[in-house]
Amino acid sequence: MKTFVRTAFLILFSAALFFVSCRKDRFTTSSSDKLSFSNDTILFDTVFATIGSTTQYFKVYNPHDEKIKISQIRLAGGTNSQFRINVDGDNGAAFSDIEILPKDSIFLFAEVTIDPGNSNLPFVVEDSILFETNGNLQKVHLVAWGQNAHFHGGLNAITVLPPGEVWNNDLPHVIYGVVAVDSLEQLIINAGTQVYCHKNSGLLVYKSKLVVNGELNNEVVFQGDRLEASYRDVPGQWGIQLSFNFQASYGLDIGTVSRGGIWLVQSTGSLINYGIIKNGGIGIQVDTTGVSYGGSVPAVEMRNTRIENMSGVGLLGLGGYIKGTNVLVSDCAEGCANLGIGGRYEMDNCTFADYWTSGTRQTPTFVLNNYYEDVNQNIQLRDLINCRFRNCIMYGNNALLQDFNEFVIDTREGSVLNYQFKSCLVDAGIDVSDDGNFFQDMVNGQAPYFCDPTNSNFKISQSDSRMFGGNYFTGPDLLQFSNPNQPYWKGCYDYNPDPQQTCALE
Repeated sequence: MKTFVRTAFLILFSAALFFVSCRKDRFTTSSSDKLSFSNDTILFDTVFATIGSTTQYFKVYNPHDEKIKISQIRLAGGTNSQFRINVDGDNGAAFSDIEILPKDSIFLFAEVTIDPGNSNLPFVVEDSILFETNGNLQKVHLVAWGQNAHFHGGLNAITVLPPGEVWNNDLPHVIYGVVAVDSLEQLIINAGTQVYCHKNSGLLVYKSKLVVNGELNNEVVFQGDRLEASYRDVPGQWGIQLSFNFQASYGLDIGTVSRGGIWLVQSTGSLINYGIIKNGGIGIQVDTTGVSYGGSVPAVEMRNTRIENMSGVGLLGLGGYIKGTNVLVSDCAEGCANLGIGGRYEMDNCTFADYWTSGTRQTPTFVLNNYYEDVNQNIQLRDLINCRFRNCIMYGNNALLQDFNEFVIDTREGSVLNYQFKSCLVDAGIDVSDDGNFFQDMVNGQAPYFCDPTNSNFKISQSDSRMFGGNYFTGPDLLQFSNPNQPYWKGCYDYNPDPQQTCALE
């Protein structure tokens, strides 16, 4: 009896070994069986000298109980790619029929060589490694910096900065994904710093502070990371974009929402002095709905700052408290300023000039609003508290169109409407004559004397009563100039009578 049991056990054990061995020799062909990777993005953030070369590696996993065969591994850029890959000790741009045992992995090495002196290369060099397995196409992104830079963030990620972060102008700073300033912390960016943002990337300031310490002729610049000449004036190159899943009538789908390239959420005490924000989607978004804006400290104060060439809104306020002095917001596809859902806004000597020429613009240059429609189509009101606009210009190239106004006050009764416009030049379809309440000393429907608005020169070309007047003096203009004969002016530029300087920009 014992001999029989022993024999039966050996037979069953041998059969089990044979079965396991057979399973290991089989390849899974199911389309649901995919590879997994130790990283979905390989970042080459090495500091390059004259010619830089570096190698990174990652693992390719077979998480399944059967062998898997990768039909092809290849560089998307082929033999023209700046990258090279090594699979199982072999170098090349493409490999076929790579096998991985069950629950096993292989190493894949990637290398890049970049000459940062090559002006034809973009600031960021990108490619991807494609994996074709069981009818599936998967990819690992390759990203390398073509110049010396400080790197922040990662693809499709939200990266929180370390406490006490300070960015200086020793090297450019590159933002990849969403880089966040954490609650109660602050990010200081000093004069002359160049900040380059990748596509769908930007800076999130959450319950924290951003301090931009730019100077005249040594501004802090935020822009896209493509430095080729053909991208110099292309809008929409950067800005936070978030993806989310939603249930559609035909099944699960993916949607995206855009936010400001600089997105301040419940921030208090942020400061941007001599900043240039250009070529993005939404320039600055201040989102503080539900937070008290009755105090003395704004969410953000902007001084001597330019926001220009945006594919969305230049300055977006959503129930925020924003202060601005000598601010220029220009050439935006969806309006220069949309200050909505109530809030508190104090603007002195600011120019909102929309001469967008990259398409047909359907939205006004400037909008002030006190309500929104919720998901149930109910109107929700928000207060406008202590809003003040003095010596400002709100004008654009649609001003001559019939049934179109560049200056829109879109309010509904039922909440506090405390706002005043003093000594401003606007294109309005409403009566903006002195009413002892909302309007005082306004100029309506008369084009400002901009030097060359079609080429984004918004300095003042001549002295005229429509450009001056008022009774509020803020100090030097955006270029730190003051006309001693005319202490009051509209917009961010004072009129300079020197013919060599009248329309000269930096």
